[in-house]
Amino acid sequence: MFDRIAETFQDIFKNIRGHGSLSEKNISQALREVRLALLAADVNYRVVKDIIDRTREEVLGEKVLRSLKPGQQFIKVFHDQLVRFMTDPESELYLSHIPSLILLAGLQGAGKTTLAAKLALMLKENRGITPLLVAADLQRPAAVEQLRVLGAKVGAEAFPIKGNSALKIIGDAIKYARSQGLGCVIVDTAGRLHIDKKMMEELRKIKERYSPDETLLVLDAMTGQDAVNVAVDFDRQVGITGAVLTKLDGDARGGAAISFRSVTGRPIKLVGVGEKLGDLQAFDAARIVSRILGMGDIVSLAEKAQAALDEGDAERWEKKWRKATIDLEDFRVQLRQLKKVGSWDAIMGMLPSALPRLDDGGGGIKRMEAILDSMSREERGNPGIINGSRRERIARGSGTSIQEVNQLLKQFKLMKKMMGKAGELRNKKLTIGGVNWPLS
Repeated sequence: MFDRIAETFQDIFKNIRGHGSLSEKNISQALREVRLALLAADVNYRVVKDIIDRTREEVLGEKVLRSLKPGQQFIKVFHDQLVRFMTDPESELYLSHIPSLILLAGLQGAGKTTLAAKLALMLKENRGITPLLVAADLQRPAAVEQLRVLGAKVGAEAFPIKGNSALKIIGDAIKYARSQGLGCVIVDTAGRLHIDKKMMEELRKIKERYSPDETLLVLDAMTGQDAVNVAVDFDRQVGITGAVLTKLDGDARGGAAISFRSVTGRPIKLVGVGEKLGDLQAFDAARIVSRILGMGDIVSLAEKAQAALDEGDAERWEKKWRKATIDLEDFRVQLRQLKKVGSWDAIMGMLPSALPRLDDGGGGIKRMEAILDSMSREERGNPGIINGSRRERIARGSGTSIQEVNQLLKQFKLMKKMMGKAGELRNKKLTIGGVNWPLS
């Protein structure tokens, strides 16, 4: 997530920290590089201008210029400005009725149907609300079946479709939810490949008749500024209460996340951060900005790990990580438990850019497990004894190559190095970009 823009900002921050003092000249140079990075990330040009102007004004103030480490202050000012631009006090879901009604709108391919199931699971787990899923996308019969299958996976009932009127189906679903004491109706509305009159007219009629608590526009974060342009059109023609950015785990450039609130005047309420049905989070501007700037999201990673491990496991792992006493047997167990936390790429994406990266080689976790399973317990407990002949035997037993065995051992050493770096987190502060960032 945000890999390209994060790397660019880390280079900019490294240069600005190299100056013993800040002057108007080197501040202007740094801001020029920041401006180019934001534009390359597809941030709206008016938003870029506002961010640069406000950062410049604060950085040129006496507090920053006279500070002991002005480069660090520059980074913090820019970080805080981005957070300010993206933060909205109305970012929480507003569900005032029983049953509440949530409309999910958007173009085809944005992920509305999957998002409906993810949202149902989130409401069940976080708010104790029992949802009803409604497929109102009658243009795509497959979407109706997809929603039913996804609903079964998250334990949410899908309302049976009768007739060909989305308006009537939604009305019947609301009556059914009320009679069954269900707390929320989530409607997957029809989408198109592009904005058209028929789609907008149907959405307007649904809104006028049923007054939904939330009308959420589902946007593909990978489309950058185009996503914001779509949002402007939807809001002007239908009226939305906020947005959900999906596919933030992909090659998102950051433009949609940074620009959305300033351009539309509406909040981002939720973000999809993975393919699993549990990979939906409330939007948190500070966490997103930290990842855009290459500072990682240790808090989210810790929360995911806490949810995946029981309390006893968490305590044991905390001690091992603190003392860096992990061996290959622990590594083997940990690889299996990491699957509960999320994909390898997602986990690496939550670590700061300054920490060493562990590349899974495009699905290499299964290969790593096979290699570890082919080792003896003695070898896993004492990797130092794995010589050339042992590596050859392990490669044959796991159906891999000696090079892959060597790569795993190298990655294991990197993990132990990361443990040493993780010691910086003991006081709930992490030094990234030369700045101490609190984790709470």
